[in-house]
Amino acid sequence: QEQLVESGGGLVQPGGSLRLSCAASFTVDRIAIGWFRQASGKEREAISCIDSTGDITVYADSVKGRFTISRDNAKKTVYLQMNRLEPEDTATYYCATGGPNPSKWSDFDSGIWGQGTPVTVSS
Repeated sequence: QEQLVESGGGLVQPGGSLRLSCAASFTVDRIAIGWFRQASGKEREAISCIDSTGDITVYADSVKGRFTISRDNAKKTVYLQMNRLEPEDTATYYCATGGPNPSKWSDFDSGIWGQGTPVTVSS
């Protein structure tokens, strides 16, 4: 009944941009949301999270300066703007809930996860 749905992935050339969306079926005003990715044959990587109000954001070093996380609680949607994409960004991207006040990435493990949207960066 409660679910997250990612969208916006696709094929893009190196240096290009994509905006991913994470739409919730439930109110997310009090919930932090994170973005994760997993490339084929590699471990899952936490890349960004945003607190319930949108005032605090966190980025992994691998995406810092290129990706921007934001949210629109009225639309029950969290976004990930991805710029200057590189082939190394190729992965399936997931969003997940982290509860009201996550303090570590593992706090998202027991949350609600979407099915993921694939991103391929290739010429």
